This record gives sequence, structure tokens and C-alpha cells, in this order.
Amino acid sequence: QARLEESGGGSVQPGGSLRLSCAASGRFIRTLAMGWYRQAPGKQRELVGRVISGGSLEYADSVKGRFTISRNAAERTVTLQMNNLKPEDTAVYYCNLRLPGGSEFWGQGTQVTVSS
Repeated sequence: QARLEESGGGSVQPGGSLRLSCAASGRFIRTLAMGWYRQAPGKQRELVGRVISGGSLEYADSVKGRFTISRNAAERTVTLQMNNLKPEDTAVYYCNLRLPGGSEFWGQGTQVTVSS
């Protein structure tokens, strides 16, 4: 019903920046939310930031002021701009799409490593 293709990620030094992009395809018209989660080794997957239907933005407290999420509805893409990255931001980042009716889809994940 939906497929997510992620791009971006990689390795950067503390204080650096990275951009993640996610493009959704498939047979859907409306979305409930689209955004990014992350999972560090030994930890649970957590929300990073997402765009909720209507345009509201939601961020984890740990990334507020450093990360910015934006959506291009026409192109069905969501972008996460990550600035002032810290070692604790190291994780696998997953794109997430939620559709009306409860369907939820995940990307394959992309590694972000912040290390000096």
C-alpha cells in the first residue's frame, strides 16, 4: 500500500550537520503523520520529529532547536535537517508513515554516526 525510500545519513563530527530525506510512494491519498524515528543500540525506538496531518510539527525534546522537519506534500517527501549533531544522536534513523485506518509503514533505516 505504501513504500518509503530513505536517503542521507552518514558519519559526521560533533557539531556537524546532516540531512535525511524520505520519499513515499503507493496508493494512498491522505496521511495522518510522516516523520522520523531513531533507535540507538540497546535502546527503544523513539520519535525524532514528524509532521502531523494539518501541518503540525512534533519533536523530541532532545532535538528541539537543532533539528528541523519539513514536508513537501505534493512530492510526498519529508526532510529532516539535523544541525549541531551530538554523539548521542548516533542511531539508525527510520522514516515512518501513518495512514488513516491504522496502517503504518517503515523505511529500511539509515545510519547516522556522530563521532570525533
